[in-house]
Amino acid sequence: MARRVRVARDLKTLRRIVTGFRSANETIALVPTMGALHAGHVALVRLAQRRADRVIVSIFVNPTQFAPHEDLASYPRTWDTDLAALSRLGVDLVWAPPVEAMYPAGFATRLAPEGPALAGLEDRFRPHFFGGVATVVAKLFLQCLPDFALFGEKDYQQLKVVTQMGADLAMPLRIVPGRTVREKDGLAMSSRNAYLTAEQRAVAPTLYRVLRDCAAQIRKGRPLAGVLRRGGGVIARAGFAIDYLEARHAETLKPVRSLQEGPIRLLVAAKIGTTRLIDNIAV
Repeated sequence: MARRVRVARDLKTLRRIVTGFRSANETIALVPTMGALHAGHVALVRLAQRRADRVIVSIFVNPTQFAPHEDLASYPRTWDTDLAALSRLGVDLVWAPPVEAMYPAGFATRLAPEGPALAGLEDRFRPHFFGGVATVVAKLFLQCLPDFALFGEKDYQQLKVVTQMGADLAMPLRIVPGRTVREKDGLAMSSRNAYLTAEQRAVAPTLYRVLRDCAAQIRKGRPLAGVLRRGGGVIARAGFAIDYLEARHAETLKPVRSLQEGPIRLLVAAKIGTTRLIDNIAV
């Protein structure tokens, strides 16, 4: 039977444990999560274990990255299942702070990221989002003092925002990307997949199929605008309300007009029913 993973819920306990790791000259990897763990998170933990002596997984549903109309209250919370999974994986510590530990009374400092945070992708539909992400991630870095922090490529714009923040603020850690983990039919794993009905779940892999087809056409030299227009049509006919299907520079997230302006990343966001899904692939 797996040893139950240690859990820290207050800063005093967290700092005592982290100081112990540091005193033993052990490296630390942090995997920030909002819980509701799936195989994508497991892959990040295993990657973290290959990078560092100690692995900390944070579980914190961050209220500042949810708008009033979004799903903070209904966001899936699976604490017991998550803790059992992390125990089986041999994670060294779970940092699970209450909201008041992260945002105490009088909290008045927030980060306002620019660059990839203002690329006109997720920020166009969720203008509050990356300020909340940057603020909470910066706090997690200061609290856990990791040498490495791991983020999945599924949330590609978020990965670029956090990477830029780390570089701009000269944070003494390395951001390590983890490849998107997919179901057998190609659907990118996400905690929000739990919201899909059986009918919606059957349609959801359309996003990945369209991304793959668009990437193949672009590699053949087909004009970007036409490829994306046709891809968007396929997504809409499948029953999605599409927010964007874009070709962007893979590092800066600036718009590109041809393969020669690459490297290119294709990114999509679309809603089916009440569930909003995102995905991306390299060209």
